[in-house]
Amino acid sequence: QVQLVESGGGLVQPGGSLRLSCAASRSISGIYSAGWYRQAPGKQRELVASITNGGSITYPDSVKGRFTISRDNAKNTVSLQMNSLKAEDTAVYYCSYWSRVQYWGQGTQVTVSS
Repeated sequence: QVQLVESGGGLVQPGGSLRLSCAASRSISGIYSAGWYRQAPGKQRELVASITNGGSITYPDSVKGRFTISRDNAKNTVSLQMNSLKAEDTAVYYCSYWSRVQYWGQGTQVTVSS
């Protein structure tokens, strides 16, 4: 079993920045893709950034140019830098690693509000 622990959520004003981090409890990152999902109240969980073990990155149009995902396989971490945050970015953010099995973190709240 693998535990993923997220940190870095919080309250930020529109236009501000936050950095989310996720640490895996053991070495799994070398063969797994990693990413960040979010789920807002009443909405489905959506993928907002992903990075393969080879370093290929994808973002949906809603966050492209504002969010940046990175991973450190030596430290078993994946991070999400979020800039120019908007109210519609408010959600619980989950990190995940997946291959044949998908692992999830417990989620961290991000609230963008003035």
